[in-house]
Amino acid sequence: MVVSKTFTQEKISPIIIKGHKDFGENKVQEGFEKWKDIKKIYPDIKLHLIGPLQSNKVNLALKTFDCIHTIDRKKIAKKINDSIENNFLANFKKFNFFIQINTGSEPQKSGVKLSEVDEFYKWCVNETNLKIIGLMCIPPINEPPKTHFNILKELAINYDLPQLSMGMSNDYAEAIECGSTFLRLGSVIFGKRDKTI
Repeated sequence: MVVSKTFTQEKISPIIIKGHKDFGENKVQEGFEKWKDIKKIYPDIKLHLIGPLQSNKVNLALKTFDCIHTIDRKKIAKKINDSIENNFLANFKKFNFFIQINTGSEPQKSGVKLSEVDEFYKWCVNETNLKIIGLMCIPPINEPPKTHFNILKELAINYDLPQLSMGMSNDYAEAIECGSTFLRLGSVIFGKRDKTI
């Protein structure tokens, strides 16, 4: 997917016109404001939330995004499930979800701990109706990314999950080698972001 966070419609439009349909945003509010009118013109675009989701933004996220890559705790999974059942039931099947895994056990980073993946995945399957299609990770910046991509791949095989959200502009080649199905690419497409943003 093309990661369009911080980029304007003017920058994004040429990519849409060329036929690309999958775009990722990190922030719910920014995604809503940027894409609400674009999606009216291009309704087949698929928007992916690739940043953390707060519980007070769940309804807006479901109104904006087709896929959420950052499910990482029971509270947010239950909130999403309840919100869909109460407000978006007619479109329940359109939503797809990834569980974010903290493969590097980094305390500052979101994601399910490796020791808790089995319990969390089974809870999601048994206690919610969310369509979990895959796993997502962001490797530690100071470690070889392939180590973490392979961990994610093995977990996905264990749970028979077909999709892997892994690989960004600096490590997408390694991610492809490890079987990524959703690359999150921004700067290699748009160029470097303004560091003041």
